[in-house]
Amino acid sequence: MARALYIHWPFCAKKCPYCDFNSHVRESVDVEGWKAALLADLRSEAKVAGSESLTSIFFGGGTPSLMPPALVEALLDEARKLWGFDPDIEITLEANPSSVEAANFAALAAAGVNRVSLGVQSLDDETLRWLGRLHGAEEALKALETAQNSFERVSFDLIYALPGQTPEQWQAQLTRALGFGTDHLSLYQLTIEPSTRFATDVRRGVFTPLDDDAAADLYELTQRLTDRARMPAYETSNHARPGAASRHNLTYWRYQDYAGIGPGAHGRRGGFATVRHRKPENFLKAVGERGHGIAEQRSLSTGEQASEALMMGLRLSEGINLRGFEKRFGIPRDGLVDPAKLDHLRAIGMVTTEGPRLTVTERGRVVLDALLGELVSGELVQA
Repeated sequence: MARALYIHWPFCAKKCPYCDFNSHVRESVDVEGWKAALLADLRSEAKVAGSESLTSIFFGGGTPSLMPPALVEALLDEARKLWGFDPDIEITLEANPSSVEAANFAALAAAGVNRVSLGVQSLDDETLRWLGRLHGAEEALKALETAQNSFERVSFDLIYALPGQTPEQWQAQLTRALGFGTDHLSLYQLTIEPSTRFATDVRRGVFTPLDDDAAADLYELTQRLTDRARMPAYETSNHARPGAASRHNLTYWRYQDYAGIGPGAHGRRGGFATVRHRKPENFLKAVGERGHGIAEQRSLSTGEQASEALMMGLRLSEGINLRGFEKRFGIPRDGLVDPAKLDHLRAIGMVTTEGPRLTVTERGRVVLDALLGELVSGELVQA
């Protein structure tokens, strides 16, 4: 079953005002206690998640680069014993580009991490302060250089479509970013998520988000610049050189099985959806009482699985093979996507079809969430 493993480290030095991830600030962290809990959760999951060798592991958060390298190494050693590793396994760790965390990069690489994803977010100091980041632009660039000297593969994130951001400003920053020679970039438009400080600021009129038309223009500019740099989008917000796409994230988007451990981690395996307790203290309590951190586990109907697979797969530039989906889920094509809406979206250039392959165009990706809501059959979840 599961060939990919996600490990969640929930702690951050500071909560960013735009972040709605499961991250928590604590005065201190009992590393040995967390080591014991995560190892127990890992062992419990391995008993039900199959025995195929892992092709990818992803440490997410939170801020996994705050984890002691010895803890990362212990978790990798245990995962290797439980599952075995594919010879070409990808092991990614998310990191903040602070000098303190960059000092651990060599040790993390020695522990087995071979790919790092840096949360740079901006190359402008004023923007970084507004985003609540603890690092500056110069510090981020030094961390990027250290990462490139430490890991086989390096990616970094940037946030754009900020309030008042102009095409000229974004073009200058993205052009600079493309010149650093990494094989992968994650380029996210600022989204105002509920229950974040930015959501409160918008309600209070502290700032106004960039309007949709201006954001769409920046998205189209992003595609032109990355295509020109031979780093096209392989997913709506992710760009890579040939062969450098994130194998772990492709597991999600291609709707393959993965195990998730640690606070708030989600998993999909053998037709079941799992979610761990979100709050760190509740997770620890559950592991102590039951030997695992699962808060909910439920069987997904065939229709739910097909709906999720469509929603994920249509984010990819490769699109989906409808014939393959028919065979995989036992649902006819007309039950997967609404035929009338498919014809309409194809006529207005939002999607294309070539044989059984269905792909969202660049124009459609600008309004992807709305498009998916229209296209994917509403009857699937009852199937």
